[in-house]
Amino acid sequence: MADAPFLNYINGAWVPSASGETFESRNPARQSDLVGEFPSSSAEDVANAVEAAKDAFDAWRLMPAPKRGEILKRVGDIMTERKAEIAHAMTREMGKPFFETKGDVQEAIDTAYYAMTMGRQLFGHTVPSEMNNKFNMTVRRPIGVCGLITAWNFPVAVPTWKMFPAILSGNTVVFKPSEDAPHSGALLVQVMEDAGVPAGVVNLVQGAGPTGRAIVEHTDVAAISFTGSSETGSRIAATAAARHARISLEMGGKNPAIVMEDADLDLAMEGLIWGAYGTTGQRCTATSRLIVHEDVHDELVERIKAKASTLTLGYGNDDGVEMGPLINSKALDKVTTYMDVAREDGATIAMGGTPATGDGLEDGFFFNPTLFTDVTRDMRVAREEIFGPVLSVIKIKSFDEAIEVANDVAYGLSSAVYTQDISRAFRALRDIDAGITYINGPTIGAEAHMSFGGVKATGNGHREGGWEVYDFYTETKTCYIDFSGGLQRAQIDNYDD
Repeated sequence: MADAPFLNYINGAWVPSASGETFESRNPARQSDLVGEFPSSSAEDVANAVEAAKDAFDAWRLMPAPKRGEILKRVGDIMTERKAEIAHAMTREMGKPFFETKGDVQEAIDTAYYAMTMGRQLFGHTVPSEMNNKFNMTVRRPIGVCGLITAWNFPVAVPTWKMFPAILSGNTVVFKPSEDAPHSGALLVQVMEDAGVPAGVVNLVQGAGPTGRAIVEHTDVAAISFTGSSETGSRIAATAAARHARISLEMGGKNPAIVMEDADLDLAMEGLIWGAYGTTGQRCTATSRLIVHEDVHDELVERIKAKASTLTLGYGNDDGVEMGPLINSKALDKVTTYMDVAREDGATIAMGGTPATGDGLEDGFFFNPTLFTDVTRDMRVAREEIFGPVLSVIKIKSFDEAIEVANDVAYGLSSAVYTQDISRAFRALRDIDAGITYINGPTIGAEAHMSFGGVKATGNGHREGGWEVYDFYTETKTCYIDFSGGLQRAQIDNYDD
């Protein structure tokens, strides 16, 4: 890949933007550290990428799916070799600690190997015909050019959730990473090139909102997969629906963890710390609401405060760092603003509540782990996605109340319940309005071979990961083979009355 300034990747070549304009990516833990300059792509760049993807589609779709899977195995092998290198670059660019970015890369590796196996499992169905001498079946077909628009917080794993199933299924892609993690996206595409993905099958266009908008509006982009805010997702859905493009949306969350009076509090505390403050709370699956039974409320709050106060903040590539910065100044301002919102609503800031200062933190966007108590379900801090290291505690009296509070938000991505009561566990699996429910585990921790996604304002019904994502990236074609030698008319000829 070319040295900085970095380039787009279109039709197998690394090229600058048509305008020559660029934007900067800087280390959020050390703003003085310039990661690089990246192309600010225009509609012209997107059009070139789409044209390349469109031209490559026929040859790629005709390659047998197991052969496409072999290429993705090479992708996984190369990522395994470069795991530490890629993870180090990711931490430098988007801030989460090195042990987390290594996990991010590992998830991408697992997704590559899973996609390889799906090359031999793009199943259709064979079913009996209602007529003599007739054969019925369905087959999967690729859709065409897919536009992939991804977020910065999982800058390698989430793009692979989209890219690998898309190309394994025979589609070609135009990929726009977040403008807050452009280097990570470029490193992923470099791996694809080195693994032998043919020119035009994967195309990279860097840029901000206008670049994504150009992808969504392009009439030759048949499917769009987006990860980001619910507000942006709604606009994408409206635009894409007008031209009948297929859309998969993965958006926000306000994820609850319910802790009942019979819970293992040591286990719950560990899960809450990881769920609320891992990735500095900047996950769509982050634990942002603790719904806790009144009998254990005070003890659990004290345990969380004691543990969270020991977390080591800093640059994630330094040894011993447990929590990194927020992604940018806008995110820091947003989280800081919610401290005033909490006070106005009547919540108590029981811990944190301020930007973090001290040696090594002055050049980054750090915020202390924060805990709100005396929160009620109607407060903004209990209903709105803050996307920072903030946990709101809501006290409840019963399991029925806990479920009611858990469901009383616009979002429905992930959820967790800590209890020793198997009846409560199965009721939670049945009754919580979320795409994911964990029993005695935190709200974060998706596995690559399982479906991922949410309900309500979190998603539009499609899933990423696992086997279901292949339904999004393929069309079902129904096939009839009549070998009777005569005209047979379904339904009409088969019944006397």
